[in-house]
Amino acid sequence: MNYRDAGLSDSEYEKIKEILGREPNELETALIGVMWSEHCSYKSTRRLLSKFPQSGRHLALGPGENAGVVDCGSGWGLAFKVESHNHPSAVAPYQGAATGVGGIIRDILAMGARPAASMDGLFFGMPDSGKSTALAEGIVEGVAGYGNAVGVPTIGGKTFYDPCFEGNPLLNAFSCGLVRLDKIVSSKTARPGDLAVLLGSKTGRDGIAGASFASKELDTDNRESRGHIQIGDPFEEKLLIECCLDLLEYNLIASMQDMGAAGILSSSSEIAHKSETGIEITCERIPLRESMEPWEIFLSESQERMLLIVTPDKFEAVKAVADHYALECVTVGLVTDDGRYRVLRGKELIADLPIGILGDAPTVDWPVKTPPDLDSRRAKPKNVKSLDHMRDLRMLIGSVHGRCREDIWTQYDCQVQLRTAVEPGEAVSAIMLPDSDALVVFSMEAEPWKCRTDPFSGAAETMAQSIRTLALCGADVLGMTNCLNFPSPENPENFYDLSECVSGLAAVCRDMGCPVVSGNVSLYNETPRGGIYPSPLVVTVGLVPHYGYFVSGGSALPGDVVYLTGPVLASLGASRWQVLCGESAYAKPQGATSPYDAKMEEEFVLRAIASSRKAGVRSARVIAGGGLAVALAKEIIDSGVGMEIDLAGLDPTETLFGEGGPRAVYIVPQDNEEKFIRVWEGFPLTRLGQASGTSLVIDGIGTLSMDSLRSEYFGGAEH
Repeated sequence: MNYRDAGLSDSEYEKIKEILGREPNELETALIGVMWSEHCSYKSTRRLLSKFPQSGRHLALGPGENAGVVDCGSGWGLAFKVESHNHPSAVAPYQGAATGVGGIIRDILAMGARPAASMDGLFFGMPDSGKSTALAEGIVEGVAGYGNAVGVPTIGGKTFYDPCFEGNPLLNAFSCGLVRLDKIVSSKTARPGDLAVLLGSKTGRDGIAGASFASKELDTDNRESRGHIQIGDPFEEKLLIECCLDLLEYNLIASMQDMGAAGILSSSSEIAHKSETGIEITCERIPLRESMEPWEIFLSESQERMLLIVTPDKFEAVKAVADHYALECVTVGLVTDDGRYRVLRGKELIADLPIGILGDAPTVDWPVKTPPDLDSRRAKPKNVKSLDHMRDLRMLIGSVHGRCREDIWTQYDCQVQLRTAVEPGEAVSAIMLPDSDALVVFSMEAEPWKCRTDPFSGAAETMAQSIRTLALCGADVLGMTNCLNFPSPENPENFYDLSECVSGLAAVCRDMGCPVVSGNVSLYNETPRGGIYPSPLVVTVGLVPHYGYFVSGGSALPGDVVYLTGPVLASLGASRWQVLCGESAYAKPQGATSPYDAKMEEEFVLRAIASSRKAGVRSARVIAGGGLAVALAKEIIDSGVGMEIDLAGLDPTETLFGEGGPRAVYIVPQDNEEKFIRVWEGFPLTRLGQASGTSLVIDGIGTLSMDSLRSEYFGGAEH
């Protein structure tokens, strides 16, 4: 294997020779090539990621571990992270999605946490494409097949459709787990003399060099890429989870690492690098499913494996627990004190590298160029007047972007473990915190259209919307994880979009006191047809201190008053209305979203949380995709009560369909109006009308019956 086959550039290879003072051999070249791949090293984005705030009052453990951990109170921590499995899901949708779910669950397990819930961010091409439909069906089945069998509930997610994802779908898998704060496991605690122990499945050829595969563009013909796809076994993973948790309960292991990207190589070198030790691995000790060369063994990404660090006196006890679960458990190496990564075949030393060369790939500073069409992308869309507002609302509710997603979430088991407090279909997801009345709440958001037209404001809106959604339901923000999905960074215009999106996310997190505790970067999401839109996905976690404070939508009663909090007008730029109902059918996104206003966002969050505790609100919804009109329609659909709305001479198109900015619909009992108004004093507040009847009636605009709205939303299904 020459260095180019290993994915190394000429300059990188020269750097390697400089560090080593010699030519690396073929195995060493393969090892360094994988660890210096984009997927493992983040060499294109490490400097950008330093913009994210990494401290906060609820932060227990931040970036640098398998997952971040936040303090939820009552002695409990929540470990959480989101990871991409985009390329594998494009090539082998079922297994790509299934192993994405399995991998992120093991990241949570590696922190010592019991995996408690999962979510999925799905980005597909349009449903009228046979290829996109086949990919979507396989990916959803993979998420369901693995998550249901392994016993971790899938409690919510995000689904987005656009032609840019044709042939390059995205699967962003999120998982979280509960851990006692005094039981958190770190990957930095290995000590010389400790044993490196492989627990779980035997190693095979599936997934070899998967990290390198994820660090380049997809080919038109994906058949040759199938060898890079891992094969998952959720029942083996279930045994692995219970075994690892028992080992932790009995205090038998010093450290633990998931074998994900780059397999044994990554897990062993990361533990040694973070612990400032060395490590020695012997090939013959690794249980194999078939005869394999050393480079294949070390680069295999066979699933359901963990690397344990065990003191010699505890190995027999570890082996006994593993035998109870019928899992392979063998010593494959030794932690050393010399800062070297060594591979032995028999007594022959076949690789000998300084540990730092594997853990510290050089960063790449790609050129940045402002896209020449950025001003035209941001320009206000033409013809921003609806000719028929109620027709457009029906189109938005019934579109693939607006309709009910139950065809997806009904495939998922959302109640296994009996901890789920809010099931899929709501704006947030939630689980119950043990030994407490509190709820841990999750909001997953992504806005590719807005990030395409104006990457800074689009990403800022994505992050702000996620925080607003938590605040509206009564949650204090604990932290955020993100997955940065972008095309090739080697294109200077793409790198501009990436840089601006990171800056937008970081600005909101800094202003709102939301630490970024973990994350993932997925680049080279493009095919010969072109690249995806900038698609950063965020999952923000919050805590409602008592379930009695939790506010959701769908509870309106006749006679309740309907309020709009926030500016009446918002932007039609890159909105659902602009793309679906504007100048042409399914237009490209056009126009910037509402500009980010830190002061207004902060004031909104404070008042939204106060409303959940003091104002006696009945129901509430953040205004997001589709604008005010869609928020009102969904409240009617969920509550079974109509509304009479008066826009009082306001511009109906921007008022009803504009998006962006801190805006929400509140449903308030008449007896609580005064309390509600006091909470929102000093912030824009508009009384829109009253809950009444069985239709949405907008004075001077039109009427839509509840049956009509439900028919569009559920796509003709019986409800």
